[in-house]
Amino acid sequence: MTATTDSRRQRADRAVLRDEPTRFVFETMGTVASLAVPAGLDATTRLALLAEFDRLETRFTMYEPRSEARLVSSGELPLRQASTEYRAVQAAAQHWHLETGGAFTPYPPSGGIDLTGIVKGWAIAAGGEILDDAGVSDWCLNVGGDLLVRGDAAPTRPWVAGIVDPSDRTKLATAVSLTPSLRGLATSGYSERGDHIWRPVAPAVADAQFIQVTVVADEIIKADVMATAILAGGPATMLELLVKQQVEVLAIDTVGRTHATSCFAANCAS
Repeated sequence: MTATTDSRRQRADRAVLRDEPTRFVFETMGTVASLAVPAGLDATTRLALLAEFDRLETRFTMYEPRSEARLVSSGELPLRQASTEYRAVQAAAQHWHLETGGAFTPYPPSGGIDLTGIVKGWAIAAGGEILDDAGVSDWCLNVGGDLLVRGDAAPTRPWVAGIVDPSDRTKLATAVSLTPSLRGLATSGYSERGDHIWRPVAPAVADAQFIQVTVVADEIIKADVMATAILAGGPATMLELLVKQQVEVLAIDTVGRTHATSCFAANCAS
């Protein structure tokens, strides 16, 4: 039995934490995914969602020596010979690398290619497609605090996401409503995982750097990438991207100052 087969079996054994028609919770990609469906969801679609996350984790994990992602990063598998899906994700990562002026990057300081920074958003988007294809009109998919929603939590009541205060994880800094035009939310910060962001350059002014960034956008991949890029690049990158991208941002810096665009001030009311 290979190490990959072993890890797949272990994931299957521990994956599902809660399996109910209106709430489905499972472990994936080193975190927990939670799906809320007010009207309920059939078992076949729930299992299809779980299988899709497992498939993407198997392909893109950097923790298994024989995963496609590790083989490409090490050079053992040339990029031109990689799967169509791998090359599509790599192309998307490269696009956002250029779009953010290198603030978001799939190229770690140690060398190679690491698509971890975009894979979770890609998986959430893929999960959303499964739910849409199943005809589900109202749902919220939350993976490690990054959200994609469709419809409403209840009639006339939108989905609302709480943003944790980085200085006190037991409190919320604010809450924001998600809408059809702003349905993806992602947060990147240091309070839980420490300094794990690859920066293109060293920060020039330490007290002006951000410790947590939340971005709301029309789709989850953009929100996820922008949150990482702004955290890495700091205030200058935030100002540049706000001009180029239609996103809303809540950023908290190292001295406790909050930088918020109009969406957060108005709770994304629309």
